[in-house]
Amino acid sequence: MSGKELDPRKELILKVVTDDYIESAEPVGSRTIARKYNLGLSPATIRNEMADLEEIGYLKQPHVSAGRIPSQQGYRYYVDS
Repeated sequence: MSGKELDPRKELILKVVTDDYIESAEPVGSRTIARKYNLGLSPATIRNEMADLEEIGYLKQPHVSAGRIPSQQGYRYYVDS
């Protein structure tokens, strides 16, 4: 990312994805987040935010139909925040 901080919703989703991935070692999907963490966001909204996080380099998608996992940059943001 170009030196900008993440907005609170993206930061929360990155934290949840990273926490869940650390716990499960499996790619994390938007539906899982919506059900498990009860963030008050629809799976579609979470999916859009995850796509944005992927586009700016904080998440990656190992396979087309898989959920997302944190990238090295995503882990760094998670650790530093």
